Amino acid sequence: MDAQIKEWQTRAEALKPLNLKQIEPQLAELDAHLTLRSHIVGWTVTDADTTVWQTLRGNRVAHAYIKQSLMPNLCRWFRYIEDAYPQQAALPDRTKEKGKDVAKEKQKDDGANYDIGLQDVGDGTGIVTRFPPEPSGYLHIGHAKAALLNDYFAHEKYKGTLLLRFDDTNPIKEKQEFQDAIVEDLALMGIKADKVSYTSDYFQELYETCVRMLKEGTAYADDTLQEKMREERMDGIASARRDSSVEDNLARFEEMKKGGAEGIIWCIRAKMSVDNPNKAMRDPVIYRCSPEVHHRTGDTWKIYPTYDFCCPIVDSLEGVTHALRTTEYNDRDAQYQWFITNLKLRGVFNWGFARLNFVRTLLSKRKLTKIVDSGFVWGWDDPRMPTIRGVRRRGVTIPALREFILRQGPSKNIVNLDWHSFWATNKKHIDPIASRYTAIASDAKVPVTVIGARDGVITEEKDKHAKYTDLGKKKVVFSSNIIIEQDDAASFAQDEEITLMNWGNAIVRKISHSINPLASPSGLKTVTGLELELHLQGDVKKTSKKVTWLSQDQSLVPVELVDFDYLITKDKLEDEDVLEDFLNPKTEFRVKTLADCNVAELKVDDVFQFDRKGYFRIDKAFAHGESAIAFQIPTGKGGK
Repeated sequence: MDAQIKEWQTRAEALKPLNLKQIEPQLAELDAHLTLRSHIVGWTVTDADTTVWQTLRGNRVAHAYIKQSLMPNLCRWFRYIEDAYPQQAALPDRTKEKGKDVAKEKQKDDGANYDIGLQDVGDGTGIVTRFPPEPSGYLHIGHAKAALLNDYFAHEKYKGTLLLRFDDTNPIKEKQEFQDAIVEDLALMGIKADKVSYTSDYFQELYETCVRMLKEGTAYADDTLQEKMREERMDGIASARRDSSVEDNLARFEEMKKGGAEGIIWCIRAKMSVDNPNKAMRDPVIYRCSPEVHHRTGDTWKIYPTYDFCCPIVDSLEGVTHALRTTEYNDRDAQYQWFITNLKLRGVFNWGFARLNFVRTLLSKRKLTKIVDSGFVWGWDDPRMPTIRGVRRRGVTIPALREFILRQGPSKNIVNLDWHSFWATNKKHIDPIASRYTAIASDAKVPVTVIGARDGVITEEKDKHAKYTDLGKKKVVFSSNIIIEQDDAASFAQDEEITLMNWGNAIVRKISHSINPLASPSGLKTVTGLELELHLQGDVKKTSKKVTWLSQDQSLVPVELVDFDYLITKDKLEDEDVLEDFLNPKTEFRVKTLADCNVAELKVDDVFQFDRKGYFRIDKAFAHGESAIAFQIPTGKGGK
């Protein structure tokens, strides 16, 4: 391994030139090398990772290229090292270099740079942004980015105003339940809008605007079948109804307003263009007939405006200065501005940012609704779901969520992120607050007799966290009757010296075996018991095996540990992919354990660490007769 590390330290020299063409082949080679690796050499961070990372981070050309995420494996590794190993990833402290203040340059370049941002901001006090979710599902992590960016520009970058406006224009999909959940989730993320409104508040104004357009000849009624309309728009063919008279169009709109059999077959389209190269400009639909009851307005309306029609009008009416939208709306920005111009509305700037995508993750609200309704997951707050509630239930903290999303910055490049960096960011936040406890797998416990232990049962007070002592104390019970796990016991050799964590060294004096042909078809031996002789004067630094243990002379707490896998088996679903073909059949893994007596005090949402098992969040607290349930929190080393 030393030779490999040295080789990569040497190869790092080729990454120093400030010339992209010169270093691009080396970057591509590194990207390929990291395809199935989290580290350049071996299974943990080494000087190879440190040297290469610092070289790339210190090369402004290479760093700018990496931030574009054009090489996914290299980008994933770069962010992982930065998040999981901040000390190793730190650049040398150079306060002055060639007359420049390098510390300030570094500070300016770290994290997201929003200074490229909004147009015509003035002193910033007049900035008004808005977050316009549709109440048709729970907020997912993609929505979180939009919400946090709007909040950032309104309240942190500038001294402006943030509006929360529910885009409630589709009674078929929308529910009060979703609306209430969105308000709660935004509050959990620390986002407080200065004003809350609803597109339904403007249904009368929107209706009158549509009537005006029909009278002015900038809109028309159409009963073309949906499939044919789609083909005509694609081929640049005008609808047969495009030149209908104003009287006919108004009459059709009135039929739509009644919600009857005749009205339901019609829609209203804006008369923009037939064959504009930008297909979003080809006479989009602006009103539909839908007789369903609306969750806020009841049966008052039978016609509802489309999002693309409402958005520029209500934005202008509510004083929005900058409409922040994901880059998937780029083609529709021209449509947005057409309404602003032709309806003579107050101007609004469009500003685009890349949506947040993750590998093997569904962010389509339609598909998420489908797997919830089918019972494939427990609900919208299932810890396998990418909803705000789902990732929180999995164990992410809100500060970590905010930090990760804001650090992505305003890039317009759409990339599929992996979850390593996300959970590595979270680990930094939970480690200082996670008390340390011990658990042993119930079906793999091995009874051990400890020779030389003090007589009776001894209980001592120990720090819950060796480093962060302000977390308080816990009870550690010592006795001659303990249990350890089968995997540890099976690795012991006669007279081997091992370390009992938080106790001291011991020597293996006796190993009892049995052969269970059903459990071990190959004839491997199962350890049924051990005798260990304490050797507390031994050096814990010289033993290779540090094992967890629990005294049986305490009230052991049953805890079911639950880990999860991705819901889908493909990094990115394509439009033609059938969801059911890529659903992961096994995504939930449960292990029953016995934990030390302190775990009985843990409450729902408490975050802690079981030594050698990882971080967990309590989803169900221990109650006499019922096990506690704890969800494993990823740390960035194994993905989600």
